[in-house]
Amino acid sequence: GLGAGPIPAYDLGGSGCAGFLQAVDVARSRVLSGKRRVLVVGVELLTRLMDWEDRSTAILFGDGAGAMVIGDVGDRGGQILGAIAGTDGSKWDILCLRVGGTRFPFNLDRAQRREHREVTMRGPEVFRAAVSHMSSASAQLLDQLGLTVDDIDLVVPHQANKRIIDAVTRTLKADPARVYINVQDFGNTGSASVPLALTQARDEGRVPPGSRVLLTSFGAGFHWASLVLQF
Repeated sequence: GLGAGPIPAYDLGGSGCAGFLQAVDVARSRVLSGKRRVLVVGVELLTRLMDWEDRSTAILFGDGAGAMVIGDVGDRGGQILGAIAGTDGSKWDILCLRVGGTRFPFNLDRAQRREHREVTMRGPEVFRAAVSHMSSASAQLLDQLGLTVDDIDLVVPHQANKRIIDAVTRTLKADPARVYINVQDFGNTGSASVPLALTQARDEGRVPPGSRVLLTSFGAGFHWASLVLQF
C-alpha cells in the first residue's frame, strides 16, 4: 500500500506493547550501519482479540497506530541520544494470548471454544514486572547518558494504566507534572501508545525545542525498552 518497493520489512509483533520502542532501537542500529531512513510503525487492533464477556481485560484495551521515521530528517525531529531494551522469556505466561503461536496453533476447534480470545493477564505479577523493568531500564539508560531524571523535560510511558505509570513515576522520582498521560482517552493501545502519546504531547506544546524526552514501555513476552530523545 505504501509503494515501498523491494526494501526489507519485518514484524516485531511478538514484543507486544514494547514493540514500538524495541523496533526504534533496531531501526537506529540499521541507520547507524548505513541505511538512510527506516519507517517504524506501531499498530494495534486489540479490540478484535478481546472476549467481550471477560470484563477483566476487554475494558482496558483500545485500537491505535503511530509511526516514526528514523534517520536523517534534518531539524524536523528529535535526536536519539540512547536506547536500551530487554526480554525475560520466563515471564511469558503472565501476559499472553496463548492460542495462535506454534505451541497452541489456531484451528477451528479452538476457535469454536473461543480460546483464541483468551487473553491471560495476571494483574499483580504484571504490575510488579512492568514497574520494575520500566524503572530500571530508564534509570540505567539515564546513567549511561550521564543524565538524571531532573534533566528530562517529559516522560512518555507506555499507557497501560495509571497505577503503573504512577508507580514508575515514584520509583524514578520524576515530577508528576512532567509525565504525560492519555490512557484515560484511548485505553491501552499497545505498541501504538507511546507514539500516540508523544505526538499528542508535541501537538499540545509539551515538547518545545531543546526538550529531552524519556520514552519507556513494557509488553507481553516479557519485553521492555527505554529511549531518550533530544528535540
